[in-house]
Amino acid sequence: MLIEISVLLGFGCLSGVTTVLFGFGGGFITVPVVYAFALAEPGQALGAMHVAVATSTAVMVVNAGSATLGQLRSGRLRRDYLWPLIAFIGLGAVLGSFAATAADESVLRWLFVAYLALTIADSVVRKGFVSRREDTRPRPLGGLTTTAGGAGIGAVASFLGVGGSVLTVPLLRRKGLPMADAAALANPLSLPVAVIGTAVYAFAATGTTSGATHLGYVDLVAAGALLCGSLPTIAVIRRMVGRIPDRVHAIAYLGLLAAALIAIVVR
Repeated sequence: MLIEISVLLGFGCLSGVTTVLFGFGGGFITVPVVYAFALAEPGQALGAMHVAVATSTAVMVVNAGSATLGQLRSGRLRRDYLWPLIAFIGLGAVLGSFAATAADESVLRWLFVAYLALTIADSVVRKGFVSRREDTRPRPLGGLTTTAGGAGIGAVASFLGVGGSVLTVPLLRRKGLPMADAAALANPLSLPVAVIGTAVYAFAATGTTSGATHLGYVDLVAAGALLCGSLPTIAVIRRMVGRIPDRVHAIAYLGLLAAALIAIVVR
């Protein structure tokens, strides 16, 4: 158990880095690692992906909330990109969370893989993500993007337990925002997904989890260890925001997605 906790603490630190620099909230880091540990638990394999997704959303509530407070103080959060998009993301999150609790385990895992692969391919092929001209002026979100797009982001993100940053960051990037600002906005935009998803998973009847170490599908021990690593890291790393060259920041974002894709496929 000591080795497992140490590994989770390490990945918690990594999730803190990705929360601040990429707006992930920890989803792409916590889902693969919690999935691996859940598979190793006796009698847990059938619900391993559900436990991983649920624990990820619980960690994101704290990580994204902490990062949002810091970015609010820094002045990087722009209201015109937050509202009303965040409301429609919350609406979609309700639908996605309930759908995920009823989804087949293998379907949930491979949808996660497909989701990552398509995002990486789209960001590489389409112009505007990796490279951004310095004189680019940010463009406002359209009505259809805010409503239908927001609901879709919330549904997909809560279904897969990834917070939505993989959709909101590319979206805001193509609207002309620097990576630092797009990643900053991804944290508050992930909060409704995390809060709603955690509430649904916490009260779901699992049939495969039990005891004081779980709240519904949420693994409380894994979540606690991850947060012990992530919260101090968030406090340190947020001082680096804005110092990384924009192109390097964008390429690093795609590299982290690729690493998460490999991890979940290998398992």
